[in-house]
Amino acid sequence: MTPQLLEHVRAEALFVSDVQSSDPMSPEHIRTAVMRSVRRHGPRGCAALVAHEFGEHPDTAVSRMGWVLGAVRLAYAA
Repeated sequence: MTPQLLEHVRAEALFVSDVQSSDPMSPEHIRTAVMRSVRRHGPRGCAALVAHEFGEHPDTAVSRMGWVLGAVRLAYAA
C-alpha cells in the first residue's frame, strides 16, 4: 500500500468514527479512532460510508473531510 493510499484509508476511517472536530485531540486519540473504525467496518466499509455521507450531506461532508485529513496528517507525521 502506498503512503498516499494509506493516508486515504486512515482519513476515511476517521471520517466515519464518532470523533468530532470539537473533541480534545491527541495523535494517540486519532490513531485509536482510526483503528477502531477499520476494525469495525474494514477499509472498504469505511469508504462506502464516506461515499454515502457525501451523497446525503455534501455540505457538511466536505468540511469534515478537510478537518479529518489535517488530523490524520498530524497524527501520523513521520
